[in-house]
Amino acid sequence: MPTILRAAGFRFFFHSNERSEPPHVHVERGGACAKFWLQSPALVWQTGFTPAELRRVRRMIGLQRRKLPEDWHEYQGV
Repeated sequence: MPTILRAAGFRFFFHSNERSEPPHVHVERGGACAKFWLQSPALVWQTGFTPAELRRVRRMIGLQRRKLPEDWHEYQGV
């Protein structure tokens, strides 16, 4: 699970062999974790994050809207 970005205490990463799903990123901080589709970005699921933290993560993903999908496709080999 490579870490692709660390910012404001959040860790953004991919899981291996998830080519069957749309491009997405996993995010964790402390005991909280979430999964976001990259196209929107849209929250898929989460546990432990506050609504404010989720808004912040969504903005951070939006700022990387070109790089993250490229990284995902490169990592997944598609």
